[in-house]
Amino acid sequence: MKRRALVAGAGASALVLAACAREQASTGTGPSDQHFEWKMVTTWPPNFPGMGSGVNQLVKNIEAASAGRLRIKVYAANELVPAFEVFDAVSQGTAEIGHGAAYYWKNKTPASQFFTAIPFGMNVMEMNGWMYYGGGLDLYRELYARPQFNLVPFPAGNTGVQMGGWFKKPIRSVADLQGLKMRIPGIGGEVLKRAGGIPVTLPASEIFTALQTGSIDAAEWVGPYNDMALGLQDAARYYYYPGWQEPGPLLECIVNQDAFVTLPGDLRSIVELACSALNDQMMAEFFARNANSLAVLEKDEGVEIQPFPTDVLRELRRYTEEVLAEMVVENPDVAKIYESFSGYRQRAARWSAISEQAFLKTRNL
Repeated sequence: MKRRALVAGAGASALVLAACAREQASTGTGPSDQHFEWKMVTTWPPNFPGMGSGVNQLVKNIEAASAGRLRIKVYAANELVPAFEVFDAVSQGTAEIGHGAAYYWKNKTPASQFFTAIPFGMNVMEMNGWMYYGGGLDLYRELYARPQFNLVPFPAGNTGVQMGGWFKKPIRSVADLQGLKMRIPGIGGEVLKRAGGIPVTLPASEIFTALQTGSIDAAEWVGPYNDMALGLQDAARYYYYPGWQEPGPLLECIVNQDAFVTLPGDLRSIVELACSALNDQMMAEFFARNANSLAVLEKDEGVEIQPFPTDVLRELRRYTEEVLAEMVVENPDVAKIYESFSGYRQRAARWSAISEQAFLKTRNL
């Protein structure tokens, strides 16, 4: 089945597949009566709002649509493997499926970072456009299909534009980034390093303690909804926006390629459709709950919500361009993917300017 047709009818198709699965189960006429038991590892704490709960719903949808022929047991971070070992666990077959963010695997392949977020890159609509209709998904799967990775990736969630992070001290100029220890992964971390800061990569479960105890001076996680779930408002005062480092971060399901090809065709389609549904539903949840949580934070006298100074953003943008230029020269995979990514972003930016951006300006007239 072509990807465009699959995605376009994702909502309706999921209902049809579920009905067909029930019919097949009751009549025994399905393409296969095989049952599969899979393990799923994630980078998230147990039942964590948005990400963890989204994974739980994904698994329920797959089980329901397959009439129980594909059952998946979810292991949160550290329950089977540590958060940042999800990629290896699925690649090697320790678990058949995993959920996380591709930039966590930058040490495996730097090019993976393009499939989560690039600083000053694309928002969720632009990112989905590139993935599904701009060639991004083909490049994504080509990279992960290599024998040393042995994976099939699926877009499976997005938080939308994130916040810039929590800081113990105000940021008034680029000089305030000098020596700043900040939890920030991916290329955003490389940009901070270029600005004189010290990037630290931590899983969600360790961020609050590190910020509260002073092991780090600042931390970016997601946005009001998830940040409050970690209690970050009790560990730092200054909350900055916008999330220049993650404007539309895609989350992924990765499936062991050997395990995936053993599934009958209908179960493979169910997995893909369920991931597509999660990609839509998670974004909707984050938008709604971020709005509600922001209203709470704005009433908290211990929190100051501020925009980054314009000169700071300009410098971070300049450092981003430097980092990307060097990566393109050093890595042929990065060069190939960046060509597609940047070309699409340029085209999408013009449409965004006269559609979404223009409309939002009229709402403030």
